[in-house]
Amino acid sequence: MNYLEIIKKRRSFYSLSPQLPITKQELIRLVEDVTVESPSAFNMQSAKVLILFNGDHRRLWSIVADTLREMIPPENMEQTQAKLDMFSAAAGSILFFEDESIVDSYKKQFALYASAFDMFAAHGIGILQGNVWNALADKGIGANLQHYNPLIDAAVAKEWDIPASHRLVSQMVFGGIVNHPDPKEKKPAGERVRIIE
Repeated sequence: MNYLEIIKKRRSFYSLSPQLPITKQELIRLVEDVTVESPSAFNMQSAKVLILFNGDHRRLWSIVADTLREMIPPENMEQTQAKLDMFSAAAGSILFFEDESIVDSYKKQFALYASAFDMFAAHGIGILQGNVWNALADKGIGANLQHYNPLIDAAVAKEWDIPASHRLVSQMVFGGIVNHPDPKEKKPAGERVRIIE
């Protein structure tokens, strides 16, 4: 499969099972390798990853549910809980963090670009998330990307002893593919790509 085929294969899969087409150790190695090889501006390497399986994975979605239950009217919680149960039924979750102590150190080291380092860091973690998602798709693993931060940040930090400098950016749910999503309408390249010759 070539790279363009992998990109086309990557979708937001929501109906996921705990059964994976590769072993847990193979998945861990895949995420480790992708993390090491993903580029970052100034080679900052400020993006950090936490992979949760089994009870820890389910605990994450219990934390999300407990947090939202305090904020959402009871009549709206049933639909939200159904979605969270769907995430909990998957094989695991990958949490992406930005180590702001690293970003801050680069702001000091390269003062001329200090105002741009938050953007540089966002680019780097975006590349990492996309690379992990594509790598999972290549192995036949479905995933979707969630953003319950900053609502759950404090509870997540307490539960898994996350350093204070690590800011939660996203939560990627992964698992075996149960159902394929409907095709998405995409604008043609001519509406988005400009060519000057």
